[in-house]
Amino acid sequence: MGLINAWRGLISSNDDVNKRRNRLKRMYTGAKFDRTNLSWVTPLSSPDQSYKNSINTLRKRVHDLVRNNNYASQAIRYATNQIVGQGVTMQAQIKSQRGGTPNTRINESIESEWSRWGRKDSCDIRGVLCFSELERLAVRSMIESGECFIVIHRKAYGRSKIPFSLEILEAEQLDEDYKGTTKNNKNVWRLGIELSPEGRAVSYAFLKKHPGDTNFATIPEENRHIIVAAKDVVHLFLPLRPGQHRGVPFLASAINHLHQLDGYIEATVVGQRASSALMGFITSPEGELDVGGEVFDYERVSGFEPGTFKYLAPGESISVPDLDKANGEFEPFVRAMLRSMASGLGCSFEAISSDYSQSNYSSSRLAMLQDRDHWRTIQKMLKESFYQPIFEQWLEMAVLSGTLSLPTYSTTPEVYEKVRWVCRGYSYVDPQKEIAAQKEAVRCGFKTLTDVVSENGGDIEELLIARQTELAKLDEMNIITDSDPSATNKSGGSQFKPINTVDPFGDTEEPTGEDAENVAEGSDGNY
Repeated sequence: MGLINAWRGLISSNDDVNKRRNRLKRMYTGAKFDRTNLSWVTPLSSPDQSYKNSINTLRKRVHDLVRNNNYASQAIRYATNQIVGQGVTMQAQIKSQRGGTPNTRINESIESEWSRWGRKDSCDIRGVLCFSELERLAVRSMIESGECFIVIHRKAYGRSKIPFSLEILEAEQLDEDYKGTTKNNKNVWRLGIELSPEGRAVSYAFLKKHPGDTNFATIPEENRHIIVAAKDVVHLFLPLRPGQHRGVPFLASAINHLHQLDGYIEATVVGQRASSALMGFITSPEGELDVGGEVFDYERVSGFEPGTFKYLAPGESISVPDLDKANGEFEPFVRAMLRSMASGLGCSFEAISSDYSQSNYSSSRLAMLQDRDHWRTIQKMLKESFYQPIFEQWLEMAVLSGTLSLPTYSTTPEVYEKVRWVCRGYSYVDPQKEIAAQKEAVRCGFKTLTDVVSENGGDIEELLIARQTELAKLDEMNIITDSDPSATNKSGGSQFKPINTVDPFGDTEEPTGEDAENVAEGSDGNY
């Protein structure tokens, strides 16, 4: 057979060879190896393995940038503000068994107890953060470190009677090197998490103190850890790959550019200072006339000061570098680096740099809308992975402690777990057009008033109650404003119907004030 195959190869036509070459050409160009990409190392690793090899260095560098780099600090602050703002509002959605109408009494009692528990002396185990501050810190930690842990303690603190409190821990406090015993022979420890064969978290191995704490080294090795059951831990992170068990900092792909940008700005600033301060040198046969000056460790100290001339000793000469002022490439380079960083974070360049000089209204609005889509995606994740799990466990402890009396909770707890989380809203970019569009959407039935109010970060029930109170007060004081559509139209004219206006039901209300002088009651009972 070998001779036959060899003979076939000898007599194969050039067409066959060309066909093989064409098949090779149809491969992905990005997978080719040539002289331009031989140094491109691409190891095959799982999400957890990639995390293990890089995460400590990544976190240290991100922390350093956030401490010392203005743009990194602004990026973290901006993302936190856009995602959580001043906090998320909870609206209970329990309905009555008869009629399906909202059960106002139970809803108000749940919301009231949740608000009372959210005080800093009650919800935070340390008594430092109220719930809105705690959720803001958790989101900020998730963005900066890639993940955050909230440990649930079933103990009452402060003025709360509910045995339920929270403790927020940094990502570094979970020991990814822990290899202790497992609850089941089939379970494994991976990156500080005990996993079942299905990959579900069973336990977490936390260090009792932060590894960067100076007192951590004094704790004996066998007493350094505390094992917490997964049901008492809220692990907050944004998975990027299937099978990922730990989070990665949002700025991971941008830290190299940020570091290089730091060095570039520093070098430019130092160069400009030296160029601006140095005036010139004077050479004299007798040397410097004033041989005093500053001496440190037997050496003369030289410094640059604005408007000064320096004397040189006999025989000395100086070579002054060409310290020209920054050319026109400085700002374009900084903008390019910031655009790269903003892309890594998932937001627009204008938001990070606060520079709107290069954009117009349309482009700024488009960038803002794209940013909001990204923030809303993270908000939805927070509702499912942070707010709802915490609320459900809080509600259970509130009922068990007798703080809340909810009939049938023991048999149908899911009925009372229905809540609406109202995240921060976003102000209008073009109020006139956007409000008109929302009005049309409501009139056409594409949206509800609840949707519109929630999109702007409001509570429909609070709005309606406040609106009712406001209108009642206006009627009581006999004040008519154009903000009341039942009294005036958009032009400020009266909404009361004049004479001869047909009302088949004959129930038009009697006008009051100045309108009463201009209209009269007809035979059909209309005004």
